[in-house]
Amino acid sequence: MLNLKIICVGKLKERFYTDAADEYIKRLSAYCKLEILELSEYRLPDAPSAMQIAMALEKECSTILAKIPPGTLTVAMCVEGRELDSHGLSELLSESALRGTSRLCFIIGGSNGLHDEIKNRADIRLTMSKMTFPFNLARIMLLEQLYRAFKIAEGGKYHK
Repeated sequence: MLNLKIICVGKLKERFYTDAADEYIKRLSAYCKLEILELSEYRLPDAPSAMQIAMALEKECSTILAKIPPGTLTVAMCVEGRELDSHGLSELLSESALRGTSRLCFIIGGSNGLHDEIKNRADIRLTMSKMTFPFNLARIMLLEQLYRAFKIAEGGKYHK
């Protein structure tokens, strides 16, 4: 069974997000051991300067790096990443398991994204889309796609 860890900058506050996350967490429990770690987003003023954003990303970076377990396949979710369709994500999970990599760590940044060091140290960079989504919705989308990937791997009908 795969061990998946999702490190998220920012917390889900709205009930519709938490309800959706809880549903996919419940569904995923049949396929993997899942841990979601929410880290606090560094607080910025209403109109932050580029330097303030850079400093916030750097502080978040050190916190994130400290939470990545050694020996995990690390996936940075970022706009610069490559796009995979649902079958491609399913293949990524299956191939990781076949290669003996049973631990994967997905990293979702906050509203300002991820520090370049995280992106550069990641084994894989993935993007959800060329469109921009709120970081809270990105977590729900990732959970849904992980569930869909497992259903594809088992030959289930959910993905159709």
